[in-house]
Amino acid sequence: MSTSTPKLRSPISWVPSLYFVQGMQFFVVMLIAGLMFKNMGVPNDQIARWTGLLGLAWAIKPLWSPFLELARSKKLIVVAMQFTGAVGLALMALAVQMPMYFAASIAVLFLIAYAAATHDIACDGLYMAALDAKQQAAYAGWQGAFFNASKFLTLGGLLVLAGHLEKTIGVFNAWSTIFALLAVLLALLASYNAWALPGTLNTETSDLTAAGILRTLKDVIGDFLLKPGIWMAILFIVLFRFAEGQVQTIGPLFLIEARDKGGLGLTTEQVGSIYGTVGTGAFLVGSILGGYFTSWLSLRRAMPILILAMAIPNIVFYYLSLTLPQDTLHIGGAVAVEMFGYGFGFVGMILYIMQAVAPGKFQTAHYALGSGVMQLGFIFSKTISGDVQVALGYQQFFLWTIACGVPALILMFFVKFPKPVAVAAP
Repeated sequence: MSTSTPKLRSPISWVPSLYFVQGMQFFVVMLIAGLMFKNMGVPNDQIARWTGLLGLAWAIKPLWSPFLELARSKKLIVVAMQFTGAVGLALMALAVQMPMYFAASIAVLFLIAYAAATHDIACDGLYMAALDAKQQAAYAGWQGAFFNASKFLTLGGLLVLAGHLEKTIGVFNAWSTIFALLAVLLALLASYNAWALPGTLNTETSDLTAAGILRTLKDVIGDFLLKPGIWMAILFIVLFRFAEGQVQTIGPLFLIEARDKGGLGLTTEQVGSIYGTVGTGAFLVGSILGGYFTSWLSLRRAMPILILAMAIPNIVFYYLSLTLPQDTLHIGGAVAVEMFGYGFGFVGMILYIMQAVAPGKFQTAHYALGSGVMQLGFIFSKTISGDVQVALGYQQFFLWTIACGVPALILMFFVKFPKPVAVAAP
């Protein structure tokens, strides 16, 4: 039934476009939306609360991911979710023009978020089903490169364009234009992917039933919760990201906030330029070096340094809130340091879940559950960050986030770490 041409098509023809879409949908919901609402005059507490809830889609996606195996083709799910995302972005262009624009936008963003989370499951599954182990390793770099290329587009490109349009046609018309452009772009990419993606059928899972999958899901969750030390590990995962979720939410809003309200008073265009260029670049460099550093030292010995690196963004924003510099080069340098620390330290949690939480009978599924717990911790801290900032003000809020990093540093001494692999003597 399936054609042979898509199967023979080189992965380079579809891996970049597939993961570019994955990143674009994620960054629109989790980054762009908050900055848009800030410029529309929405208070920080509402922005943090609602954008935090939007992120729940990526946290709970392991709960429905097994049921996607019932679909005849993962390609069908991927393309359907991409077109759904395109429709959602077009609806966003209309929603921001409505009198109750905030409620309408949040409703549409929920549609985009859950379509994007479902797309993530299917596109990763398609990647693994269509490529053998050697190809998976060979094209892994293309995955990360184009996922982050979408961040350059959304933050370094479209956010800058939005800032320019805000000055000429107003905030609401500017963002309608941006979402219309995004809708057209995603529809074009979905059309391309409908042609380019391999049409691998799920023949190996054709005998699956929903009842059987539900039983397996219960076994996976039960086995996860019975792992030795799992509750301490869950607490550690949540606390590791407790400060980060707050700073990554409020930090960009602080950059845009007017100076008479304690912010730095940057324009949308300036924030997009800073985060889309030096910010993203510093994050990538930090992530790469953090991985090599942990590989060299071992996760157990590297973890204190990684946790301290996660405190760098908190310290940077506290410094900015104290000094309120006006020079964009000064601010850009500070953001580069912030994003480098964030990238360097975040590697620690990915490796902790991979090496200390996931191993066992259901390793892949338990990695997904551990990642879901990590995302839930991020969402909790993101959701409360606006209320905390409004209550404390920017300076005291960033000081509070520095203190929020201490519990993870203490708890690190009480959780299980994988034993270092012994290297045979030559």
